[in-house]
Amino acid sequence: MRKKINIAIDGYSGCGKSTLAKALAQALDYIYIDSGAMYRAVTYHMIQCGVNHLDDHEVEKALENIHLNFVRLGNVNQLTLNGRHLENELRTMAVNEMVSHYSTISRVRAKLVQIQREVAAQKGFVMDGRDIGTVVLKDAELKLFLICDMDVRVARRKKELDEKNIFATFESVKHNFIERDRIDSTREDSPLQQAPDAILIDNSYLGSEELFRKALDLAYERI
Repeated sequence: MRKKINIAIDGYSGCGKSTLAKALAQALDYIYIDSGAMYRAVTYHMIQCGVNHLDDHEVEKALENIHLNFVRLGNVNQLTLNGRHLENELRTMAVNEMVSHYSTISRVRAKLVQIQREVAAQKGFVMDGRDIGTVVLKDAELKLFLICDMDVRVARRKKELDEKNIFATFESVKHNFIERDRIDSTREDSPLQQAPDAILIDNSYLGSEELFRKALDLAYERI
């Protein structure tokens, strides 16, 4: 049996991290952990409960009632929040606009990082996010950092939302990306940045198959 490694994929929103991570996990028969979905699930829960992200007491109390788990549905690992599988609920503009605010809260990050580390300790995981290679999986054998042209990112996300019948204008999606980039890159706790040993890949004009093959070759080198 070949050894298993952990793969960390970081980068800005809309750069293709999740699509690549899922494809790699399937090709390698690894488990995919969508850290972004975890933060979205927390954000969704906070919104549903009417929690003020500026109120530490409210946030901490709400965190006590959040239980996240990954279940296997078909060949894909799906996230559940308190036993409920969420999908489109996590991609609404309401969640998009608030997720970076909740993800800057140290209590939230500490809880999710602990879960992510415990899960990935067995090896054989692909995890994507913003601080996977720098904080969550510092010892990951392969680290990738994706970047992408802003207008390409916006067009891809708008298409994704349209396909899910979620209405949003090009301008609103772009504004959301700009604001999230600012918050993610300037937060005090685990800001978005490229790990020193991460490989930078510009995904602006790569096809999904070309990006996948490039990353898969890198994974096989490490394995």
